[in-house]
Amino acid sequence: MYTKSYIPYKGYYSTPFCKWQGSLANENAITLGAAMSRQFFEQKDLDANDLDYCIFGNTIGQHRQFYASPWSAALLGAQALPAIAISQACTTGATCINQAAMGIETGLFELPYVLTVDRTSNGPHTIWPNPKGPGGEVISENWNMDNFNADPNTGKKMVETAENVAKENGFTKEVCDDLVVRRYEQYQAGQADNRAFQRRYMQPVEIAISKKKTIMVEEDEGIIPSTKEGLARLKPTIPGGVLSFGAQTHPADGNAGVIVTTKEKARQLSADDKVTIQVIAYGFSRERRGFMPAAPVPATRMALKNAGLAIKDIRVIKTHNPFIVNDLYFAKQMEIDPFGFNNFGSSLIFGHPQGPTATRLIIEGIEETVMAGGGYFLWTGCAAGDCGAALILKIS
Repeated sequence: MYTKSYIPYKGYYSTPFCKWQGSLANENAITLGAAMSRQFFEQKDLDANDLDYCIFGNTIGQHRQFYASPWSAALLGAQALPAIAISQACTTGATCINQAAMGIETGLFELPYVLTVDRTSNGPHTIWPNPKGPGGEVISENWNMDNFNADPNTGKKMVETAENVAKENGFTKEVCDDLVVRRYEQYQAGQADNRAFQRRYMQPVEIAISKKKTIMVEEDEGIIPSTKEGLARLKPTIPGGVLSFGAQTHPADGNAGVIVTTKEKARQLSADDKVTIQVIAYGFSRERRGFMPAAPVPATRMALKNAGLAIKDIRVIKTHNPFIVNDLYFAKQMEIDPFGFNNFGSSLIFGHPQGPTATRLIIEGIEETVMAGGGYFLWTGCAAGDCGAALILKIS
């Protein structure tokens, strides 16, 4: 259990998430994330030179990826800021925050910054030398589609892992579709009153589309409305399965950042020093081969054990749910109502840039918990390779 690590209230931001090939499709995720962070620092009146570490997370390589972490740190305006890169697919954001917390707990640093970015649009296509191939034919890899479609450890598509969990637990397409409709309604609640909830943390992005013209991206792009009737008409992605494309997330682009620090510094940087946000515990897991959506359950149980808590002690839950099966399985195993968590939005609906996905969900969970008057907040999610992670915060 952690005792020294805190996040300042409003010490975080997320951009809107744009469905791939949308408004952020041509922006290098590293430089865009750094630019948005500098804008955030200016709003917070924070000098990047006061930071003592940068923890950079992304999963889809960008131009100059080799230098991603030190380059992003320098672009923040702190040329002497050391940095490290972490890539853990969909749990990257939570793991970066945990890395920052571990550094606080051990006294390694006092004011680290977590910057998570990704651009799935126009992702890299890598060519590997293969001198022994026929005619010297190269080996190629599309970072996005090839890895969505096959885990090299199992040969399975990601959606196949979700169908495995659905089949083992007897989930039907009707049950899946009903919960998808609920998730869409929850996202719509975050849009209410001129996006009042999202405006609590979301930072607009200005994009130059020519030398003389810019556009302002103020809200998520590519949200597909979900209705019971519409989902019923969609056929399963895999014949005989239960998951249509409407019951899955979509690739997206975006970035998000979080300050992690000591209790004293968090109070100084907080937008309201009466609100405290403490990092309590982290959990991790790896499930059976080909059962990725089940991985958040053991990760959550580990985090709860480390925190000395039970699921009934948790006030707000947010999940990374690339497939609706994730939430059905999690609710079944934890014996909770699947309709009762992921208020105001989840990655199933607003998309999945991978690196910043968990970061945004954690930010939303903080805001929801503050609105609820405080309590324990749990984030949990799966990651490629049948892995999972969970993070618990105490908010008062």
